[in-house]
Order: sequence, then structure tokens, then C-alpha cells
Amino acid sequence: MFVVHLMPAGTQFEVPANKTLLQGALDAGVPFPNRCQIGACATCLCRLQKGEVNYHLEPMLTEQEKQQGWIFACQAIPCSDLVVSFEESDDY
Repeated sequence: MFVVHLMPAGTQFEVPANKTLLQGALDAGVPFPNRCQIGACATCLCRLQKGEVNYHLEPMLTEQEKQQGWIFACQAIPCSDLVVSFEESDDY
């Protein structure tokens, strides 16, 4: 189980090691933007502030987006506790 902190609201929820960030949020009753849940629509795009994720299939992100920490929550599987945000700022 990994703990996810959703900023700036400070919402916290747990994600089992075998589930995606989005699945964990929805299972915990956390309202998380999503549509297709397969990485095609980018609705669940969020910014990884701290922690690490893995993917079964690498999402279509530019090199700049990757460097800025953007991830697809519907495809990202936590490898550690996470801090994520929908904001552009690094001030967390």
C-alpha cells in the first residue's frame, strides 16, 4: 500500500501496489478527473511532485512534460508514497 497526497487540497488516500493511481483514487471515493481510463484523453494528467511510478505501457508524453513531472494517473502504478498535483507550481 502506498499513500498518495493530492495537493493543494491535502487529500490523502491509499493505493495498493498493483493498482493505478486513478484506480486507487476512485476506489477511495476521491473525485479525480478521468474519462477514458486508457491514457488517450489526458483528462487524468497530473504532476508528480514526489515519489516514483511505473507504467505497463509508457504514455505519450513529450520529453519536456516528463521532465516537468507530468503523469497519466490512469496508467501510473505507484512504486512509493506520492505527492501529486493538478497545478504547475513546485511549491509543495
